[in-house]
Amino acid sequence: MARLEQERVNKMLGEFKEFISKGSVMDLAVGVIIGGAFGKIVDSLVGDLIMPVVGSVTGGIDYSNMFMPLDGKTYTTLADAKKAGAAVFAYGSFITVVINFVLLAFCIFLLVKWVNSIMPKAAPAPPPGPSPEQKLLGEIRDLLARR
Repeated sequence: MARLEQERVNKMLGEFKEFISKGSVMDLAVGVIIGGAFGKIVDSLVGDLIMPVVGSVTGGIDYSNMFMPLDGKTYTTLADAKKAGAAVFAYGSFITVVINFVLLAFCIFLLVKWVNSIMPKAAPAPPPGPSPEQKLLGEIRDLLARR
């Protein structure tokens, strides 16, 4: 039983070593780092450019301060409510995060679409040749045709 477990561990370590050596881990790490930085850019786009415009179009509504305290008291800002320790239903922050997500997803969609357009198109794979069985059947057919 211990030998079987050791073989499983060795197999898994071998697969892990193969996974690491393919470069997939580095690609993933680079993607995560770039994604984090890209997320900060979109956060700034939403918070600093889009939400102020949306707020001015909707009559100066500040979505970041749209909240409902669940303790029944009144607070002037969301920060004040949180500082006081109140449980808060912060739906304005949720709206901002949803807009942020939609914009981030749209930007990633455009980025992927752009990258796909500049990548060279892969040539279609040639059709596979006849299998050994098909070759053998072809030879038999040819031999029978000669008779």
